Amino acid sequence: MRNVWRNILVLWFMALPASAQLPKKCSAPLEYPHTALDKKFTGRQTFSSGEKVYYNCAEDFTPSKGSRAVQCLEGKWTKLTLKCEKKSCGNAGDLQNGQFHYEGNSFLGEKVYATCNEGYTLKGPNYMICKKSGWTGEVPTCEEGETTCSTPVVANSVKSGGDVSVYWVGDNVTFTCSQGFELDGAPQVTCGPDGQWQPQPPQCLPLPDDKTEQSSNKETGGCIAPPTIKNSNANLADKYITMTSFTSGDRVQYVCDVGYNQVGGSRYRTCKDGKWTPLFLKCEPKLCGSAGEILNGQFTYTGVEFGDTATAVCDEGYVLVGKAIRNCMSNGWDGRVPVCEAVVCAEPSGETNAVMKCLQEPPYTYRSVLRYECHVGTLIGQREIWCTRDGTWSAPLPTCREMTCSSPNVPGASWTRAQNNLYQYSDTISIECNPGYYMTGPSTVTCGHDGRWFPGLPKCRRARRRNYWRN
Repeated sequence: MRNVWRNILVLWFMALPASAQLPKKCSAPLEYPHTALDKKFTGRQTFSSGEKVYYNCAEDFTPSKGSRAVQCLEGKWTKLTLKCEKKSCGNAGDLQNGQFHYEGNSFLGEKVYATCNEGYTLKGPNYMICKKSGWTGEVPTCEEGETTCSTPVVANSVKSGGDVSVYWVGDNVTFTCSQGFELDGAPQVTCGPDGQWQPQPPQCLPLPDDKTEQSSNKETGGCIAPPTIKNSNANLADKYITMTSFTSGDRVQYVCDVGYNQVGGSRYRTCKDGKWTPLFLKCEPKLCGSAGEILNGQFTYTGVEFGDTATAVCDEGYVLVGKAIRNCMSNGWDGRVPVCEAVVCAEPSGETNAVMKCLQEPPYTYRSVLRYECHVGTLIGQREIWCTRDGTWSAPLPTCREMTCSSPNVPGASWTRAQNNLYQYSDTISIECNPGYYMTGPSTVTCGHDGRWFPGLPKCRRARRRNYWRN
């Protein structure tokens, strides 16, 4: 029996190393959308069992619920419950005599558009942009008055309806080009609610020469040099510019102007029987895209095509450092993204005996508040001053004026201490009524910081004598 138990013990001890394994470690934590691992944990490849790491919401996102922590347990990370939502500007407020229409859910970068009620005209831009500082840009307004469009002018054309001085919203105008000209654009435009024609009025351009040009040599069927095609945004390639005559079957090549890209059509024209085939090359302005993001500001665009401009506008309380306007060039936006720096107020100037209550360290930026108080005397001026958007303080520095109390005027009374004409703050006197008078009110008063006796002067009233009549 002893041998049996000995064998059992030996087997038990042999099994111990197999069960006494070290805790498993975890590799680098997982990545989750719209989150970023806290910087102090980045770069590490292994983590001990039981160790916790923390996540933060990515830029432009804010936590909505859940925990930031995950923990390494038996070689695996627990699941992250943190939920991050894109930052939102919320409601843009009410537009008097109009409505706001939101591009999405008021997230960063989205716009809110303004439309006015019937009988009102929109003044200012028709949208605002959601930035980190909130809805930015000039706030649109709706002013009373019917919207009208000015008379559209298209040279070398005849418009329907004759000459009208005023066009109302919804009015249509149709254009027909004069002989020898062809229409470039929409033949009909409509007066829009913003007082602009939609789409833009067309142009009447001269008929291309390739529709009327004749052969320079009818016998050979050759062509003269192709003329410039107006408003095509394309020109002959350099190697053809100096050539003056072409034989039938010759082909020439066109290239888009600087700042334009080919978006369709063929670059070639061919001389056939003394005439050039039409040019179908389509050249559109190059797109520059966004001019960049400005912290505490934004760009306002005339467009994002070649030749357009982007103008930097800072939020309230910030000033522009750098060039305000960027131009869309053939190789993108010129210049650099400017910076919007907070307005800074210089230290308040002037002498004061008031004491700053909150010891805020400079620099004093826009909306910084300084508070003052008096240890002795009364504060004269504003208790709080703040840095305004134009870099000045909202009010001059306050001062402390020590108030004095005049000699108490209590008829029928006398008081202790010297009979002074003026008493200093906190001086205390005791008042007694003269014989034949009785007192109503406090007998001891103190000179207050406002130059008044506290809690108020008493009164001494004459005592009434009782008369006894004898029969």
